[in-house]
Amino acid sequence: MTDTLPDRLSSNPDSPFYNEELLAKGVGIRFNGTEKTNVDEYCVSEGWVRVTAGNAKDRFGNPMTIKLKGKVEPYLQTKA
Repeated sequence: MTDTLPDRLSSNPDSPFYNEELLAKGVGIRFNGTEKTNVDEYCVSEGWVRVTAGNAKDRFGNPMTIKLKGKVEPYLQTKA
């Protein structure tokens, strides 16, 4: 069984790119060769990730994010 990851995925339930079943399996992100654990959303074809910016919140209580551009490599995390 092979699981293909979507081109774009978000961890925000209000986003149209949110997929709860896939996120429950565990998705890891390698960005420019470095493991990122604070990714909120990614897009492989456009080459960007949105990462949370510390503990800052916007006026609606959502975490503030920063868009970083580079090579995005999503993968399914295996349970050890």
